[in-house]
Amino acid sequence: MQTTTLGRTGLTVSVAGLGCGGWSKLGQGQGKSIAHSVDIVRTALDSGVTFIDTAAGYGTEEIVGEAIRGRRDEVVISTKVPIYAGAFSDIDNVIDADALERGVDGCLARLGVDCIDILHLHAVLPSQYDHACTELLPRLTRLQEKGKIRFTGLTERFNDDTAHRMAPRAAADGYFDVLMIGLNFVNQTALTSVLPITSANGIGTLCMFAVRGPLARQDTAEALVRKLVATREIDPSTFDDDAPLAFLTAPGVAASFTEAAYRFCRHAPGMDVTITGTGSREHLLENVASLNMPPLPRQVLDRLGAIFGAVTSESTEV
Repeated sequence: MQTTTLGRTGLTVSVAGLGCGGWSKLGQGQGKSIAHSVDIVRTALDSGVTFIDTAAGYGTEEIVGEAIRGRRDEVVISTKVPIYAGAFSDIDNVIDADALERGVDGCLARLGVDCIDILHLHAVLPSQYDHACTELLPRLTRLQEKGKIRFTGLTERFNDDTAHRMAPRAAADGYFDVLMIGLNFVNQTALTSVLPITSANGIGTLCMFAVRGPLARQDTAEALVRKLVATREIDPSTFDDDAPLAFLTAPGVAASFTEAAYRFCRHAPGMDVTITGTGSREHLLENVASLNMPPLPRQVLDRLGAIFGAVTSESTEV
C-alpha cells in the first residue's frame, strides 16, 4: 500500500482511506450483518489501509471500534460531529460548543477509543463557516488540550456547495488541519479552487465523491454527460457523440470506469487520501488496487479537462 503524509498533521497514512458512510455504510445500507461489516474493516487493515473515515451520523462507529480492537495503533481514525443541530435541511439550526463536546464524547464511546485522530465538523456550508470558527473551534482546541482529539477538520457539504464556496476560505484561513473535499472527473473544480491553497498552507486533504452513482458504469456516466449537455455545462463538440467516454477504458488506459475514476482522484495534485466506500470485501480489494495504480495518461487527463472543465454542478445524479 502506498502512503503519504497528511499535510501538517505529519501523520503517515495510506493513500486509500476506507469510508464507512455513503450508500453502503460497510454493507449496513444493504442489510448485511454486523460481522460482515466488521470483516470489511479488518480486510482493509490487512490490505494496508491505515486511514478509516466514519461519522456520528453513519451508524458505523461501533463497527469500526469492534474491528480495530487490539489494532488501534495500526490506524488513523477520522470521524465527524454534524454542525447542524436538528434536521439536515435546517441549516440555521447549528450546534453550540457544549453540544459539540457531547458529540465528541459520543464518538469516543462508540469507537471505544481514548482519543480521535481527526475530528471534523461535518457538512459545513459557507453560511455556517463563521460559526464553526468563532464558536466551535475554541472548544475543539480545549478538547485537544484534554487529549480527546489530535487534529481538527472540516468537511464541505458538497451536494449543496458543488462550486466550493466554503473550502477555499477555510484553506486560506488555516484554522483547521484537514479538509474533506468533493472531487471527481466530472466536477473537477477543486483542482483549481481548493487544492492549490491547501497545498500552500499544509492543510491535509481527503477526497470524497470520487466514485458515486453514475460514475461507476459507462452507461450511467454517459447518461450524465447527456444531462450536462442539456444544462449547457458541457460542449458537445468536445466528445464523440456515439461513445463520449469510451476512451477511459481503451487499451492501455483503465480496465473499468471505477478504476479510472479512482486513479483520477488519487493522483490529483494536492490530494492526500482518497476515500473508498463499499459493502463488499471483494469490491474493497478492487478499489484499493485501483488506488495503488499509476496516474491516468496525460492525454486522458487533458481530454477529461476539455469535456468537464466547466462543470460546477452536482455530478452524482443522472
